[in-house]
Amino acid sequence: MKVLISGAGVAGPVLAHWLRRGGFTPTIVERSPVPRVGGQAIDVRGTALQVVERMGVLDDIRAAATNMRGMSFVDDDGAELFRSEEETLTGGVIGSPDVEVLRDDLSAILLRGNEDCIVYGDRIVALDEHEHGVRVTFGSGKEEEFDLVVGADGLHSAVRALAFGQESEYLHHLGAYLSVFTTPNFLDLDHWQVFHRTEGRMSGVYSARGNTEARSMLGFESEPLDFDHRDVAGQQDLIAERYEGVGWETKRLLELMRAAPDFYFDSMSQVKMDRWHRGRVALVGDAAYCGSPLSGQSTSTAIVGAYVLAAELTAARGDHRTAFPRYQDVLWDYVARNQALATDTPGEPASHERMAEVANSLDLPSC
Repeated sequence: MKVLISGAGVAGPVLAHWLRRGGFTPTIVERSPVPRVGGQAIDVRGTALQVVERMGVLDDIRAAATNMRGMSFVDDDGAELFRSEEETLTGGVIGSPDVEVLRDDLSAILLRGNEDCIVYGDRIVALDEHEHGVRVTFGSGKEEEFDLVVGADGLHSAVRALAFGQESEYLHHLGAYLSVFTTPNFLDLDHWQVFHRTEGRMSGVYSARGNTEARSMLGFESEPLDFDHRDVAGQQDLIAERYEGVGWETKRLLELMRAAPDFYFDSMSQVKMDRWHRGRVALVGDAAYCGSPLSGQSTSTAIVGAYVLAAELTAARGDHRTAFPRYQDVLWDYVARNQALATDTPGEPASHERMAEVANSLDLPSC
């Protein structure tokens, strides 16, 4: 069976890996002309660790870990207000089995072995489902038949829009926005994170890739904003307005933001849907059930979701009428508990104990 997967981030490559092992023929289409770079440090924890271990890439992911030693919060002048060598803001408890890794490093590891089935620089623009499959039209003008289509294309999923309708029906804003971008390690941090907080705004810098560079963050609270997701300069202007007059290293961060090769900006939002499948089309990962960075579990949920979807398709021998509902049934409570990590205690992170409990709350089917 031919399965088209939209998106080569995290869920897409995991799904392709397990579909190939199940005897399917996956194709991944990725809008970016090259593998995407940048993004924040993300966590692989709980049940997701079992998935990547079964894939044979856990050791590679551990080798790429950020290996943070701790974090500090500072005042406007850079004086330290608080420090911890027991936990970090982005990665949780130091010394736990969880692995914190840069998003682009994780994606590159997961893509290994899938190189021959990826089409870069193209996208799905139309889906025409019929009795025996789905005729897909691509942005390049090409048309092709597939048995199934899966949207693994993130918060602003094009597949979701084509098959389920406008994203405004499914996105739930959590009251904040986040920008992440690569900068030089201008604070000479040694596997360390530094954060500055003022009313409704937070800035942060942490070293990356053996302290040879850094990832910087600018986040602020806000009601929903109307902005163009493709207009980088406009997004940067919006951030600069929000941070005007803020102390610490904010002025320098705003300058470095303008020169960053991998600037990212988006809302902290969750995706909530009654169904993750319609006919021969299904959604996985952030496209179906984004938990937002506030949950700390979006990446792990995407990995687990892709595995479960492949397992159910394999068990059903490709019969989507059986596999898609079963995929949703298996994951529904797990997804709900992970999303609740971001909303149960608004304004505060979930406790590490609760996060660990939720992260390990699903027994994986065989695949």
